[in-house]
Amino acid sequence: MKLFRFRGGVHPEGRKEATTHKPIQVMPMPKRLYIPVQQHIGAPAEPQVAIGDSVLKGQLLAHSQGAVSAPIHAPTSGCIVDISDYPAPHPSGLPVRTVVLESDGLDQWVDSPVVPLDPYNLSTDEIAVRVGAAGIVGMGGATFPAAVKLKLGKRSKIDTLLINGGECEPYLTCDDRLMQEKPEAIIEGARVMMRAIQANQTFLVVEDNKPAAIAALKKACERAADIKVVVVPSRYPMGSEKHMIKTVTGKEVPAGGLGADVGVLVHNMGTAYAVQHAVKLGRPLISRVVTVGGGAVSQPQNVEVPVGALLSDVIEFCGGLTEMPARIIMGGPMMGQVIPYLQVPVVKGTSGIIALTADEINQQTTMPCIRCGRCVEACPCGLLPLQMAAQARAGNLDNVVDLGLLDCVACGCCSYVCPSHIPLVQYFNYAKGELTARQQAKHKSQENKRLVEQKNERLERARLAREEAAARRKAEAEAKKRAAELEKARKQAEKAAESA
Repeated sequence: MKLFRFRGGVHPEGRKEATTHKPIQVMPMPKRLYIPVQQHIGAPAEPQVAIGDSVLKGQLLAHSQGAVSAPIHAPTSGCIVDISDYPAPHPSGLPVRTVVLESDGLDQWVDSPVVPLDPYNLSTDEIAVRVGAAGIVGMGGATFPAAVKLKLGKRSKIDTLLINGGECEPYLTCDDRLMQEKPEAIIEGARVMMRAIQANQTFLVVEDNKPAAIAALKKACERAADIKVVVVPSRYPMGSEKHMIKTVTGKEVPAGGLGADVGVLVHNMGTAYAVQHAVKLGRPLISRVVTVGGGAVSQPQNVEVPVGALLSDVIEFCGGLTEMPARIIMGGPMMGQVIPYLQVPVVKGTSGIIALTADEINQQTTMPCIRCGRCVEACPCGLLPLQMAAQARAGNLDNVVDLGLLDCVACGCCSYVCPSHIPLVQYFNYAKGELTARQQAKHKSQENKRLVEQKNERLERARLAREEAAARRKAEAEAKKRAAELEKARKQAEKAAESA
């Protein structure tokens, strides 16, 4: 199969050896789980349980709100001991609404043992409904509700489904192990999604540095004519949706557009596995495989972790820390988020817990730009990182947007290759945050203006109503007065007639 090269990209050291050959371990259930109601892009879920409620495994804890949202389910049976704000798994550490579940140790499911369903007897709408009800989101880290993407098949003609097994960031091997150990379930999930969007073909896209996963997937889909394994170069950011589409199909996703706009839909390997569980077995997304790695971890490995387990519990299961980490990252070291402490929970989008030593991060002092142009060569989106960073530092957001800020995928290639160690991608993330804040402020101002106008209109209507009521009362009073005068005149006339 012909592949198409995308421009730019880098080849960071993989550092996957410590975990790629170890089977997935299942972590014992912690005593308490801290389950945020916001684990996805879109509106947060709304809790439908109360403190003191007993719940069973798989029971709905919070229902989705709006068109873009995802429900939350109980990872085990137990009692709800709190619903409050707890630190979020985010660099800010700001609090987020969280359901605290204390396990009863029984791990009892909400329903009886499930009889596997035949997903091929379901309609496209029924598949999307089941995926949405299971709370499945993008497992590669984007956390976009999967059901919303599946419904794109109704809006756009989607010919090709890509199942993303790129996993091109250093340390991460959770998808690699999932492909090695659960290839049949992944392919079945891919076939279910393929049916939901009415695609004609599916490509399981895997980088060439995963030979065991490639062999397992090829063996599992030997008899599937419409599902093929495509081996692509291990070049970061191959796992990016737009760059994978370009590599496999040669199609360019337009700026600000989606893969569906060019007839291609991309889902993660972990998402395909979760879809198979949801549609065939009726099981919600309540756990995921996480790579626990980095030089500060005693026993790096891939672990199936219940959603809501604290990072500290997961690290303890992996033998604890050998030294105080210089940096803790949730996700991969290129695009993941630096977490200030371990007392935050694993969520649906957590692909890795990476505890790095000082030697591994090799932090360097930022130096002045030497105009080498490496950032331009490395940018897979064809942008001018240096000029964008200069405009961002000067606060010229409009200029940064004109230079392509919204096309930046924040892959970090520019920062990675910069010999002056300029934190270019951080400037872009700052600019995006400022742009979002300005848009929110503008929206708030417009909303306040609209509310003031509505209030003024309401007050004007009330004034007019009062004036109309006063005029009506005055007219009624005058009518009564005239009627009284006429009645008085009539009686006087009658009295005069009687006297005559």
